[in-house]
Amino acid sequence: MTRFRIKLTLTILGLISLVLLVMGMYFAKVLENSYLQSLNELLSRESKLIAQAVRFPDVFSDKATLEDRVKQVAPADEVRITIIDKDGQVMYDNSSHSEEMENHHDRPEMKAALQGETGISRRFSETLGYDMMYVAVPVELNNEIFGVVRSAMSMKDITDTIHKMWYSLLTGLLVTLVVGSIVVSRISFSIIRPIEEITRVARNITQRQYESRVRIKAKDEIGQLAGAINFMASSLEQQMYEISENQQRLAGVLTNMTSGVIFISEQRRIMLVNPAVEKLLGTAGHEIVGKLHIEAGKSFGLSQYIDRCLDRSEKFRQEVHIYYPQERILDVNFAPYINFKGESRGVVVVLHDITDIRRLEKMRSEFVANVSHELRTPITSIKGFTETLLEGAMQDEETCRNFLQIISDESERLYRMIRDILDLSKIEQKRIPLHLGQVHLQDLISSAVAIMHDQAQRKELTITLPSPKPDIWLMTDKDCLQQIILNLLTNAIAYTQEGGKISIKTEADSENITIQVMDTGIGIPEKELTRIFERFYRVDKARSRDSGGTGLGLAIVKHLVENLHGHISVESKEGRGTTFTVTLPLT
Repeated sequence: MTRFRIKLTLTILGLISLVLLVMGMYFAKVLENSYLQSLNELLSRESKLIAQAVRFPDVFSDKATLEDRVKQVAPADEVRITIIDKDGQVMYDNSSHSEEMENHHDRPEMKAALQGETGISRRFSETLGYDMMYVAVPVELNNEIFGVVRSAMSMKDITDTIHKMWYSLLTGLLVTLVVGSIVVSRISFSIIRPIEEITRVARNITQRQYESRVRIKAKDEIGQLAGAINFMASSLEQQMYEISENQQRLAGVLTNMTSGVIFISEQRRIMLVNPAVEKLLGTAGHEIVGKLHIEAGKSFGLSQYIDRCLDRSEKFRQEVHIYYPQERILDVNFAPYINFKGESRGVVVVLHDITDIRRLEKMRSEFVANVSHELRTPITSIKGFTETLLEGAMQDEETCRNFLQIISDESERLYRMIRDILDLSKIEQKRIPLHLGQVHLQDLISSAVAIMHDQAQRKELTITLPSPKPDIWLMTDKDCLQQIILNLLTNAIAYTQEGGKISIKTEADSENITIQVMDTGIGIPEKELTRIFERFYRVDKARSRDSGGTGLGLAIVKHLVENLHGHISVESKEGRGTTFTVTLPLT
C-alpha cells in the first residue's frame, strides 16, 4: 500500500507541476509577445515620424541637415536611429559612425522596407554585441522610395525580464512542490489509511481471524465500505463458529460411535472414516482416505454393495463377512448421499459389528443343545430303570436296590447339573453379591484340600500344600475364592491317574497374589486349550461323564475369577499334566 501512496502523491504532484509549468510558459509567452508588440509599435511610430521628417531630398541628401533633423524629431538616445539610402549605404546612425558601418542592403528589414513594407527583424547586432529589434520603414516622396529609416532597440531588458520571470516561475514551482508534497502526502494518507485498514482486516479474515474489525468512523463512502466489511466479518465469525460447533459435534459423534461410518464420493473414493472403521479394517484412517473403496476395504462383497448403491442410488441393508484383519460379521446399511439439488453425490456406509452377537447366538444354540443332551442322559437312565422296575424288576431285591442306586446317582447328577447351571447364570448376571473381607490364603487352601481329601485318597493322589510362610492375606470374597479352589481341585482329581500328584503353590507381590494348581494328569491337547472354559465343553466326553462332571466347573471358575477382578490362564502338555494359574488383586 506504500507504493500506491507514493504513486498517488507523485501523480498529484506531477499534475500540479505540469499545470504550473504550462501556465507559466503560456503567461511568459504572452508577456514576451506583449513586450515585443509594444516595442514593435514604439519603433514603428518612431521610424515613421522620422521618415516623414527626412523625406525631403534636400534634407535626406545632406548628412548635416539630416542629423539635425533627426535630433529634432528624436532627441533621446534610447532608440538607435539609422538612415540608409536605397543602395544600402548608411547615411546616419546615432550610435555609430556611418562611415565605418557596412552596407545594409542585404538586411531583411531593409529589403522589406525597399519594397514599401514595414520591415521587422530580431537578431544579434555585431556592432553593439547584443540582441536588437529592428523596424524599418521606407522614406518615400511622390510614391518614390529613395531611402529607409530604421529604428532599433536593445532586447536585453526584455530578455532580462523574461529570465527573471522564468526564475520566479521556477522558484514558485519549487515552493509549490514542497508545500504540495506536504499537503498531498497528508491527503493521500487520509485516503490510503482507510484502504490499508480495510485491506488488513480482509487479509486477517482470509487467515480465519474473524474477530478483526475496521476502526474507521468516517461517514463517507469509505466509512460505508468499512461498515460493510465489519458486518461481513461479524457474520462470518458467527457462521464459522456455528460451522465449527457443528463440525465438533459431528466429529464427537463419529469418534465415539461404536459403529463404523464411511463416506464414499461419486468417484468411488473414500472421503471420510471414523475410528470404528479403522478398528474394523485394521488400517489407519489417513492411509485409506482418498483411495478407491475396493482398494482400501479389501472386501469384494462390501465393495460390490457400495458399487450397487452408487449405481442405483437405492438404500438397503446387508450382512457382510470380512476376513481382514480378522474374520468378522458386519450388519451394513448402505444409503446414497443426496445434495441440496437432489443429485446423488456419494454413499454413506454404516457398519455394525455383529460378530459377538452371532457368536453369542451360536453359543446359546449350542448351550441349549448341550443342556438338552446333558439332561437327556440322566433322565433317560432314570426313565429306563424306573420302567424296568415297574415291569417286575422290583421283585428281585438285589436288582431293585441296584436300579434304585443308579436312579439316585443319576438324580444327584441331574441335581448338580441344574444347580451348576443356576449358579453359572447368577454369576454371569452378577447377581451373587460379594462379601469382601480379610482372608488368610493358606488356611483357605487347607480347608478346601480337607474337603477333597476323601476323593483324593480313593485315587491314592498326593496333594502338596503351599508353604505356610510368609502369611498371605488378601481382601476378597471367601466363598467365591473357596469355590474357585474346590472346582480346580475337583478338575485336577478327576483327570489325574491313580497314584498321581497335585501341587498347590502361592506367590505374592505388592499388588497381586498368584495361585497355581498343578497336576500330573492326562493333560489337554494344545488345540483344545482355548475352549476349555466354555460351558459343557469336554476334552474327553466319555471320561467326563464317567467322572460325574457336569462340564460347567471351569466356566464357573472363569466367571468367579472375573467377578473378583482377576485373571485365569492354563498351561498343559498332553500326557504330562496341567497347570491352572489364578491371579487376584490383594485389595
